[in-house]
Amino acid sequence: MLDWFYTTFPGQIIATLFVSLLPFIELRGAIPIGVAFGLHPLIAFTASIIGNMIPVPFIILFIRRIFRFLKRHSRFWGNIVLKMEDKAHNKSEIVLKYRSIGLCILVAVPLPGTGAWTGALVAAFLDMPLREAIPTILLGVIIAGVIVTAITCGVITIF
Repeated sequence: MLDWFYTTFPGQIIATLFVSLLPFIELRGAIPIGVAFGLHPLIAFTASIIGNMIPVPFIILFIRRIFRFLKRHSRFWGNIVLKMEDKAHNKSEIVLKYRSIGLCILVAVPLPGTGAWTGALVAAFLDMPLREAIPTILLGVIIAGVIVTAITCGVITIF
C-alpha cells in the first residue's frame, strides 16, 4: 500500500501534499521530497503550496479556543501551548511593526520557526481578519516555495 505513494504519480502528489501539511516541515521539506519522488518541480511546488495553505484558515479561526481549552484541562498540553504562544508573540514584533508586509516576510523566510503555521498563529493572536491574513500568508508561502524550489533544483546554492 505504501509503495503506491512512491511509485505512482497521484500517490507522489498526495504524499507531497500531506508532507506540506505538517507543522515544522511544511513546504520547506515537501518540495525536496516531491522532487525526490520524481515529480516535476512545478508540480511539487504547487502541491506543497496547496497542502501548506489547507490548515491556515482553521488555525486562524480556532487556535485560540483550542489553546484555552488545553490550558484549562491539561497541565502537559498547557505547558506546550504556553511555549507555542511565546514563540508566536516573539515572532509578532515584525508583524506589529509592518502589519501585512511583516506577516508576509515572516512566512516567506524558509527557515525553522517561520512559515504558514507560525504566520497563522501570529495572525490569530493579533486578531487579523481572514481577508487580510490569508492572502498575505499565501504570498509568503509562494515566495518561500520559489526559494525552496530554486534551492532544490540547484538554481540557488547555499554552500
